[in-house]
Amino acid sequence: MGMQTYLGELWKQPKENLGPVWREHLMAWRREPATLRLEHPTRIDRARSLGFRAKQGIFVVRQRVAAGGHKRPDFDGGRHSTNFRTTMILTKNYRLIAEERANKHFPNCEVLNSYYVGGDSKHYWYEVIFVDRAHPAVRADKRISWMTNPVQRGRVYRGRTSAGRKIRGLRHKGKGAENIRPSKDAHNNLGRAH
Repeated sequence: MGMQTYLGELWKQPKENLGPVWREHLMAWRREPATLRLEHPTRIDRARSLGFRAKQGIFVVRQRVAAGGHKRPDFDGGRHSTNFRTTMILTKNYRLIAEERANKHFPNCEVLNSYYVGGDSKHYWYEVIFVDRAHPAVRADKRISWMTNPVQRGRVYRGRTSAGRKIRGLRHKGKGAENIRPSKDAHNNLGRAH
């Protein structure tokens, strides 16, 4: 097996396999800003499997997300509509929230993918792979130049990344998945009169 295969095995149970290194990572990450651009990925095996390459125009950002329920913030008081729904649980997963928040700091880049790197009782950390769509090195690379296509603009906000496709139910095909394409909302609106 190669080095990256061994690294992948270690990261399957980081708390047991990495021991004090894992704890030191978490203690350092708690003191860092919520969004931090990195020089190298923490999990090189996972990053490369998701499309990361050590070249100009591609970089990694570590994003911190608060753990806990995804409730909407409470209103200040007074009257509110029946459909205000302060206690509605958002359907987004932590990974998609991390991608969206990281993308706000790098609006000229697009999210390629992301992966989990750690978590404790208060936070989760994800590393998000970004691609600079205007960089000449990206445009010249046939493996990644599809990201420069205008249809990929704002892909993280439209559920086009892997985390977004998961919450939209697009990981399933065939029997039992007839009503999720092109989207659940589009399928529900087919019978309505316009």
